[in-house]
Amino acid sequence: MPHHTPLIATIVAGIVVAFILGAIAQRLRLSPLVGYLLAGVLVGPFTPGFVADQDLASELAEIGVILLMFGVGLHFSIKDLMKVRAIAIPGALGQMAAATLLGMGLAYLMGWGLVAGLVFGLALSVASTVVLLRALQERRILQTDRGKIAVGWLIVEDLAMVLALVLLPALAGAI
Repeated sequence: MPHHTPLIATIVAGIVVAFILGAIAQRLRLSPLVGYLLAGVLVGPFTPGFVADQDLASELAEIGVILLMFGVGLHFSIKDLMKVRAIAIPGALGQMAAATLLGMGLAYLMGWGLVAGLVFGLALSVASTVVLLRALQERRILQTDRGKIAVGWLIVEDLAMVLALVLLPALAGAI
């Protein structure tokens, strides 16, 4: 039975380095997420030393995103979203629209095209669901009213971004 050594080496190196740097970050009273991010930079293809197979690293990153979104789904409740919909839905959509328009305006000032400006604005318009969820958990406010509003807001942003990513190629072709 052949072994896929690069896969095993990349996974082990990533987990070990992430664990060590996450623990160091926590000892420095920072979020372990800082350590995990630095681990990705160190194991990635743009730093000296151990370098993960770039194709394999991108596949593992995709698996990571799937697992992160699964984790977000574990905190998602339609019932909780319905309780906070009066704030979360218009708030998230309004904030996304304002940030997208500001990003598009900035892109226009830099001489970028409309589609590039739209992508830039959309990128600026969303918060990191994983980082905010972790921050809410660390501060023990995830289950409070404010925490539920924040999670609802993030879910609306994520759903709107999925829709935007589906529509963006068609929009880019039409312009």
